[in-house]
Amino acid sequence: IEPTSRRKLSLFTLLFRTAIMDIAQTERAYQKQKPIFENKKRVLGARVKSQELRFVKNVGLGFKTPREARDLHYIDKKCPFTGDISIRGRILTGIVKTLKMQKTCIIRRDYLHYIKKYNRFEKRHKTLPVHVSPCFRDIALGDQVIVGQCRPLSKTVRFNVLRISKAAAGNKKFSKF
Repeated sequence: IEPTSRRKLSLFTLLFRTAIMDIAQTERAYQKQKPIFENKKRVLGARVKSQELRFVKNVGLGFKTPREARDLHYIDKKCPFTGDISIRGRILTGIVKTLKMQKTCIIRRDYLHYIKKYNRFEKRHKTLPVHVSPCFRDIALGDQVIVGQCRPLSKTVRFNVLRISKAAAGNKKFSKF
């Protein structure tokens, strides 16, 4: 390759990387992934590995890393797949109730409570605020989600979405029983 074409190639890669970084820069502060060093000196004409530009990890417990976490160029430090959050403790399931907050949703957990006097059960529910990573772009109301416990992310949020199961078309009802 000629020196001029090398310069054009490196200029193209530089513009491409800055365009990708502009997509991730939606906040006022500069957003970057902690383990990635962005100012590495590279040899002209050398290919950049995708592993060098994006940090992705496996959360374990049998949950696969979503393809969107590897391919998209979002930066979320509270994401269990691309951030510094570890999943430990409880694994719960629930149904998405509201999506009115940014990167957070409310899930509803239904259960039965036994009343000894009447020898019967009554229906009860609890709501739980959950952090939703940008890799779950297709989350919708009524979807069943599996969430994992993590460190406190805010005043009320202590869980992170790990998997989404699409809701079947139907009316609202007490779904577990």
